[in-house]
Amino acid sequence: MTRRILVVCALVATLACAPPVHAQQQSQKSSTAKPAVKTTKPKPKSESAKPAEKSETPSPGSAPNLLAQFGEWGAYTATAGGKKVCFALAKPSKATTTPPNRPRDPPYMFISSRPSEKVKDEVSVIIGYGLKPNADASIDVGGLSYPMFTQNDGAWIKNPADEARLVDALRKGTDAVVKGTSARGTSSADTYPLHGLAQALDRVGQECQ
Repeated sequence: MTRRILVVCALVATLACAPPVHAQQQSQKSSTAKPAVKTTKPKPKSESAKPAEKSETPSPGSAPNLLAQFGEWGAYTATAGGKKVCFALAKPSKATTTPPNRPRDPPYMFISSRPSEKVKDEVSVIIGYGLKPNADASIDVGGLSYPMFTQNDGAWIKNPADEARLVDALRKGTDAVVKGTSARGTSSADTYPLHGLAQALDRVGQECQ
C-alpha cells in the first residue's frame, strides 16, 4: 500500500475551487480560464504524526483540458512534470455535514490514468477539509463499502486490490457516497451521481491508453 500511496498524483488542488464542469461549459463564452494542476500528492505520515501542511512546491504543468462532458462527469487531459495525465472528474450532487452547515472547501472525486507510471483508473477524493488523523474514510457503492486511506484533505483506496472492483461498481452504479470525519470531529457524506462516468472513463482510456 505504501508504494501505491507514494505515487505522484498529478491533479489539482484548485479544481476543488473551480466551477462544476457543466458550469464551465456555460461560461466558456465569457471566460477562457482553466483550472491549474497540482503535481504532488501528500506523503503519508506515521500513525503518530499530525497531518502535514501542503508545503510542497508543485512542478510545472499544463492546465487541464476538457475533452468531453458526460452527465456530471468531465473527461480531462493535462500534462504535469512533462508527463501526460488523463482523468474523469465530478463534484457531488449533495454534500452534507454533521453538525450541519460546517464550512469546507468544495469536494470532488477524480479517477485518473498516468501511462508513464502504468497507473490506470486510480480513484481519489478531495473531501474539502483536513481529515481526522489515523481515521479511514469510505466510499459506498452498489451495497458495498470500501475503506479509504486519508492524508490531509485527500482519500485514496486503502487496498489496491479492491480498486478494479470499485471502478467496476462505479461504472455500473447509480450513485456513490463518500464519508469522512474532519480533524474537529465533523462528519460528512457526499453523494456523487454516476450517470456518465462509464462514458467519461472510456474517453479517458482512449486518450491515455
